[in-house]
This record gives sequence, C-alpha cells and structure tokens, in this order.
Amino acid sequence: MRSLLHRAAAVVLRSLAVRPAAAAVLCLFAGLPVVAASATSAHAAAVQVAKYDFEDGTTQGWGPRGDGVEVGAASDAAHSGSGSLLTSGRTATWHGASIGPPFQKGVTYQVTAYARMVSGEPSSTIALTVQRTPDGGETTYERVAAATVTDDGWAELSGTYSFSADSTGLQLYAESSEATAAYYIDDIVITSDTDPTRSGLSTDFETGTAQGWSPRASASLTATTDVAHGGAHSLAVTNRSDTWDGPAISVLGKMAKGSKYTLSAWVRLGPDTSSGNLGLSIERRTNGTPSYERVAAPKAIPAGQWVELTGTYTLAYDVDFLSVYVESDAGTFPFNLDDFTLTYVEPKPIQTDIPSAKDEVPFTLGAAISRAQTLGEHGDLLLKHFGGVTPGNALKWDATEPSEGGFTFGEGDYLVNYAVEHGLTFRGHTLAWHSQTPDWVFKDGDRDLTASPADKALLLTRLVNHVKTLVGRYKGKIAVWDVVNEVVDENQPDGLRRSKWFQITGLDFIRTAFRVAHETDPAAKLFINDYNTEFPRKREALYALVKKLKAEGVPIDGVGHQLHLNIEQPPASEVEATIEKFATLGVDQQVTELDVSVYPDFVSTYDEVPAEVLAEQGYRYKELFDVFRRHKSQISSVTVWGLADDDTWLSTFPITRLNAPLLFDDELQAKPAYWGVVDPAKLPPLVRRLEAPAAKPKVDGKRELEWDLLPDTPIARVGDVSAAFQARSSATCLYVLAEVRDASDDRGDKVTFTVDGTPYAVRRDGGHPHGVEAAVKKTKDGYLVEARLPIGTGVTVAVADASGGSQTSWTGKITATPAVKLTAAPKGRPVVDGVVDPAWKAAPEIRTATWIQGTSGATARARALWNGDTLYLLAQVADPTLSEQSANPWEQDSVEFFVDPGNGKTRGYGDDDGQYRIGFSGKTSAGGPLDPAAIAGNLTAAAKVVPGGYVIEAAVKLPTITLRDGTLLGFDVQVNDATGAARTGAVTWSDATGQGYRDTSHWGVLQLRH
Repeated sequence: MRSLLHRAAAVVLRSLAVRPAAAAVLCLFAGLPVVAASATSAHAAAVQVAKYDFEDGTTQGWGPRGDGVEVGAASDAAHSGSGSLLTSGRTATWHGASIGPPFQKGVTYQVTAYARMVSGEPSSTIALTVQRTPDGGETTYERVAAATVTDDGWAELSGTYSFSADSTGLQLYAESSEATAAYYIDDIVITSDTDPTRSGLSTDFETGTAQGWSPRASASLTATTDVAHGGAHSLAVTNRSDTWDGPAISVLGKMAKGSKYTLSAWVRLGPDTSSGNLGLSIERRTNGTPSYERVAAPKAIPAGQWVELTGTYTLAYDVDFLSVYVESDAGTFPFNLDDFTLTYVEPKPIQTDIPSAKDEVPFTLGAAISRAQTLGEHGDLLLKHFGGVTPGNALKWDATEPSEGGFTFGEGDYLVNYAVEHGLTFRGHTLAWHSQTPDWVFKDGDRDLTASPADKALLLTRLVNHVKTLVGRYKGKIAVWDVVNEVVDENQPDGLRRSKWFQITGLDFIRTAFRVAHETDPAAKLFINDYNTEFPRKREALYALVKKLKAEGVPIDGVGHQLHLNIEQPPASEVEATIEKFATLGVDQQVTELDVSVYPDFVSTYDEVPAEVLAEQGYRYKELFDVFRRHKSQISSVTVWGLADDDTWLSTFPITRLNAPLLFDDELQAKPAYWGVVDPAKLPPLVRRLEAPAAKPKVDGKRELEWDLLPDTPIARVGDVSAAFQARSSATCLYVLAEVRDASDDRGDKVTFTVDGTPYAVRRDGGHPHGVEAAVKKTKDGYLVEARLPIGTGVTVAVADASGGSQTSWTGKITATPAVKLTAAPKGRPVVDGVVDPAWKAAPEIRTATWIQGTSGATARARALWNGDTLYLLAQVADPTLSEQSANPWEQDSVEFFVDPGNGKTRGYGDDDGQYRIGFSGKTSAGGPLDPAAIAGNLTAAAKVVPGGYVIEAAVKLPTITLRDGTLLGFDVQVNDATGAARTGAVTWSDATGQGYRDTSHWGVLQLRH
C-alpha cells in the first residue's frame, strides 16, 4: 500500500513540472461520467460514451487550457437543468476549457454540445477541437464542430470525429475566435455507432511505434527489435525516475462503469538487470482527485524471461481520468513491455433458480464488499444471497482520516447508504488497528511518540476524536463495530500484540476505544475482532483478555472470529471449541472474515483448481456451517470475506496465485462451497485419501505409542457424535483405530469399517464379527475401537449413535506406506560450538539415506538432545567439497533441521513449525511458516569444517509447548550437497517426497526421554 500513497504526491509534482498540454500527454485523461449502453453489433443504435451536464456543481473533469484561464461550474445559465460550464480569463483564441476525451483509434464518434456567450460579450465562433500527437509525428489540431455563438441563446455544436494513427496527448477543447470572450458550454454528449467499452484494446508494437503508450514522468519509451514476446517488436522502457514511472496507456472510453475486464501484459527485465518485481495498476481520477488500484500485484521477473502480468478489474466510479500502467515495487530498472490486451468480460447472469443462501441459515449471512460489488451482476448476487455487508477497506483509518482531522467519507457514505437503502445490516470495520493506520497518528511532528504521559494523552485524544467522528457519523446506520482489531499475540508472555498502540498506551487504547464508541452510540454492538482464534494458544490469550476487560466494565458486547482457514486446517472441532469457550463469557459471537483457501500451504499453486479440490472445499464449508448452526444461539452473524472468487485478497496473499476461497466462482456461479452451506445433499461425491504406514500394533483397545506417531483423522460431528481414526498396514492386514465421542452409552452404538465393500461392525459393548480381531475400551467421553481387518484400499468408517439416531462417516482410499520413522532425544545439554562433546554419546544416531535429489553425495549422521525449552541437534556431514557459490541458501552445502512442536503432520506449516538451515560456514536461515522471521530467533547454531566434511550443532527453542519426557515432535533432517553454484544432491532421514519445505506430513517423529 505504501507505493500507492507515494504516487498521490507524485501526481502533484508532475502537474507542476509541465504545461497543461504536456500534462495531458503524461497523464492520459479519461472522461466523466462514462455511461455505456449495450451494443451487440456495429448496426446497433448509437451508444452514449460520455455526457457532461455539470448538474453536480463540478467541472466534471474539464480544466483550463492556457495561463490565467478560469473554468468553473455556473448556475446562472444552463441549456438544460440548472448548471453549465463557464470559461473566463482568456487572453488567446486557443485558450478555453479542455478534457482528455474517451476517444480510441478506429472509432467514429458523434460530438454535440451547446454554447452561449456571457451577457455583453460579442458574438464569436466557438469550436470544439481535438489535439493529439501521432506516434512519431507532430502534434495536430483537428476541428470537430463549430458554430457562431451569441449571448442571445444557446447554439448547437455538432460534428463527427475519428483518427486512425496511434496517438498520445489527446485533448478535446473549446476555443473562441474572440481571444478574451467568456462563454458557457453545456450538455456535451459523445456517442458512437459501436460500443468501445466492449471492443477491447491491444498493443503489440509491431508498427515500430509506442502505439499510444506514453511515460508517466521522465521514462523513455522506444519500440525495439532487441527482444520480443510475440512478433518482432516490444517497447523498451528506460530512464525511469521512480517506481511508478514507466509506460501508461489511456483506457478512457474502453471501460464502462460496472463492467468487468481482463488485463494482460508481458514484461521482461532490461539488459544488465538481474532481478526486479513488476506489476500492473490503474490510475483513475474523479474531479482531479487521483486513486490507484492494483490489477496484478508486483511479482518477481526472472532475468531473461517474459512473465505475464494479468488480472481482472471492474470500474466502479465515474471518472475523468483513467489509465493503465506498469510499475515496480522498488528500483528504477529498465524493462520491456509487449502484447498488452484489455478484454471485456461478458457477464454471466446470476443463477436465479437456486435458494438464496441468506434464507438457509439461522443467522445473518454477510459478505465483505467494495463499491464494485454493488454494481451490475455483482450487486444482483449480493442482494440475492446476503443480508449483511462489511466494507473491506472503506472505514479503516487510512481511508477515513489520512491526515489529522482531514476526514474523508466518500466510500463509507456510499456503502452505508447502499446498505440502508437495500435493508442490509452493516458491520463497521474497523476503528483501531495496528495496520493501515497512517504514520501521523503515532508522531508529533517529525518525532515518534513514546510511552511518556504527554504522548500517551496525545495518542488517546486522537483515538477519541476518530472514534467519536466515525461512530457519530453513522449512528443509527451501523449497528455493529469492530472497535479494536487483532490486538492479541499469543507468542508474547502476556498474550498482547506489541503494536504502537500498545507500546504507547498499554491496554488503555482498547479501554478508551470501547468506552467512547459506547458513549457515542449506546445502541451499537461493540466487538473485539481477531484471527487464529480457532488455535488453542490464540484462543486462550484472547479469552483471558476479554475476561479481564469485561471484569473491569469495558463495554465489550461480542467477539469476532475471522476464520481465514484452508481446506485442511484447522479441524472444525477446533472452531467449535473456540465458540464453546467464549460462550462461557456471555458475549455475542460473530464469524467476521470467513474464507477457505484451496491450498494447505503458503507456496503451492494451481493453473486451474482441480474439481476434487473444489469438492473438498464444499465439504469443508458444510462442516463449518454445521458447527455454526449447532451454535446459532451464540452466533448472530457469519460474514464471508468477499462476494465471489473474482475478487479475493487471497489472490495476492501470501503469494500471488490463483485461489478460489468463496461460495461463488469468477463468473458468479454457485460452487460446491455454496452447496455445502445451502444443501449438502447436492455436493459431488468425495473420496478422501489416507496413508496407512506399515506397523503391527497389538489389538487390545489401548492407545500405544504406534498410534500416537500420527494425529487422528477427524470424522465430522453430526448431532452429538463425532469421531477420529487412523490406519496401519501389513502385507495382509489393515489395522484401524477409531476414537468416538458419544456421551450416551447405548448397546447399539457401533463403528462399522467397510473394506472394499465388506462391512465389519464393532459394537460399543465389544461385539464384532467372527474372524475379525477387535477390542473396545471405554473412554472419558465415549469409547475407543481397535481392529485388525483384511487388507484393502476402499474404506468407509461409519459411526452410529443408537440413542440419538445420528451417524457420521468417512469414505476414502487408503494407501500402504513405509513405517513412520521414530528416534529418541535423551535429556542433555551440550555446548553449541561445532565440537562434538561427550553429551552426544547418550543420543541414538540416525542417518540420512532417503534421496530426494540425485542418488549419491553428501550425507549426515545426526543426533538430538533436549533440556528445558530447547532442542539440541547435531549433524556430522560427510562432504569433501564445499560450496556457497549459489545465491540461494538451499543450493549451498548445508543442513536443514525440520521441527514441528505439535507433531501435527499437516500438509502445510503451522505458525511454530520450522525449517532451520545452517550452512557449513555457519550461515543460518529459517523457512516454513507464513512469517519465517517469527521463528528465526529460535535458532542458535555453530559450524566447523573438519577433514572430509563439517559439523553442525544447533539449539532450537520451542516456546509454544512444554518439553517433557514422552513428548513427540515432528522431525526430519536434510543435507543439501552443492557443486559450484548448483545443488546436485539432497538426502533426508524420513521424508521421501521432496516437499518437506512446505509439508510436514511425512516427517519422522522424535520422542523426548529423560
């Protein structure tokens, strides 16, 4: 977001540096307002492209042409309505009013306008003229229409205009044969016999020109044959003055308000540039006020490769300026641009023959929106399926008070009024947050605020003013506010985020925000909102904070759970545990930002999301909404974080990739996720997959160590019964263990294992078929079943509650895999200095022998110890040739230790899972979780080169769990073998998939022992 803010200042600087005509070349104006009608062929009725009637009291984008000229909205004369545009202060015939017109090459436009001289002015010829500069040519001035105009009445100006050469710097302007005369113009209408907002735009530079692209500042643009994505030419971009400086092209008249477009551009780094990130953005202006929007977030461009920047965009505003441009997020390096396209996306009507989702749930169903989601088919979808809305960004501090006391409410007012008009509930998001808060809030002039009493008072005064202003403005319209957002950090000893708010005021900013919000609007419900509340540590930290504040009398009415989940983690049972926990505080609860990523990790990507993944997502939504329905008395609202997959924050977070986390797809059509909410009976069949590692556990109804090496696979709760199970395999047998939660002890309760079509029922009282070995044991809240069955691959596990009539099941394919590797770490505390001291003799040795790259090379003998909260690790590496030539640490000679404190065996990393890398020279790095920096400080390491290789010693602190005898950690070790600047071999102890850097499910297990 920071680069977007910087560009606002850059626009002002650029406007001061050039004459008005030159400014048009740089800025590429667009017209206000652009109104598109449908046109299905060249023979359709005329399409109104733009109309300027000045009835809103503004100039609608028209500005002065010439020094001293004044242009303003007037109410003392009008051709129709009550407003017109007055031009005065002229001293030359070509002085007048001008605008960047929505004209595109090859389109014929009809232009009409009405003009009248100011009373007392002599008659003159007033003309509408177009100025443009053809690529490679001289600036031309082409008359569109003219008429003799007096102060007696309104005269019509009418004419047609088209041009065929790629051009920049287009201006449409009114001029008068009387150099100093003042005049009015009104009702300027531009029409076309085709609809240019649907015809798209493309540039390939094969003409050897810039084809309408121009620099945003001082950049040089040159058509070149040095490199090309397609054909023989591309556009070389050099001499850039800032990150935002580069090629821009006007798309005025090519986009209609409410319509959706796909934009694509191919880029390549310039010569002698080894790295850089490039993105595609849009600049729009309304009445001269600029805004910037991302189409494709900046992405890494590998040297020597063409990379596509692509995204979709819906124009949601009336504009007087509209252009597409390529920018970097850092640096002013040169690059090449080629094969740009803008394509109109024909909207697919929403499905009107399916149930409205809001009518199928016992609470308010909401969606996070921006202005674009209120228009066209998006607006239709919103009103059909949702009963509430949350603004994604419109009410955050940077949007509402960018400068102290300088409040801006355009977007907030629009969305709130839209909700009121259409009977939608509205969540105010958010009043105080550590992110998207302008720097000035935490400064006194150029000085950063501290925790001094004076600075604390200043910050709280600003908070009071902000809260009073927002809550007061929307009193009676916004019934629910997220008062404070994301104030918990479970990794801190007291569970509180060390934000600037907290550092300066402690908890007083929370107390103050709630108190002032309640005093300003006593009827509004006030929420504290946070993410990851479904994880036990975060849950406990937030619970403790809310309990403390409520005991103090802080008016907290509710707790918001964001629930940004994925298709695998966390289990729905953890979401349910969170809801049940906070229910004991007597607060309302809302799900505030629900989405379900199709990826279980932070690095995977699909070119197209597989149908089976979308089906799995549908079942995930079903499980979640089953939880929400069971707790309808505690949950008043569930909001999904977005309307449809065509606009989701997860398309760029944590990396740029295709994601589909919502109920409706890119074309606004219902997905399996929708049916998981509305009617699970219509979900497609789902075959799950489970691995059964080799083992022969004793069938005695006891949970021995073998079963604890992996977590149980959950079976969704139905009614009051839920379960989880595991499987192990031998050459002839399938071993299964199911643990059932069912408080009602009934003889008819049973678990039925169906293997390749043959059912094997094991009753709660121990009854089971002849020929099947099985054992049942009572547990605290149910029972455990263990059985040995014939080997098979197609398995269903069905759990029946006889008294309640409920049944839940899991169906899938089971695959036999090698045994889970297990080693031990005795208690001990070595010195981490790269020298193998005697303490290591107590630890059993493991060896890396599972090749994931190559078949030979460097290997290691490894051991582990533990003491207190620290895991100690040793690797003695055999590698006679050592290299750190590669810029990538994983391609250097190094050792990687993988540690999962919870032994979760998930397909993605948790916040405390870690990949800890130590090079032979002692360089360290960390990877794995969303924020590797958060775990990097856990690692202390030493390395020493020895004859034939090197020794690595490491200490890894594990603050998120308590280490004790018997604790099981997910664990692996990998050796990377480099030859020169390339990795030529890699070998692990356990994981054979080569995916250990993003997937913890195939790591081995490390058991701690005294």
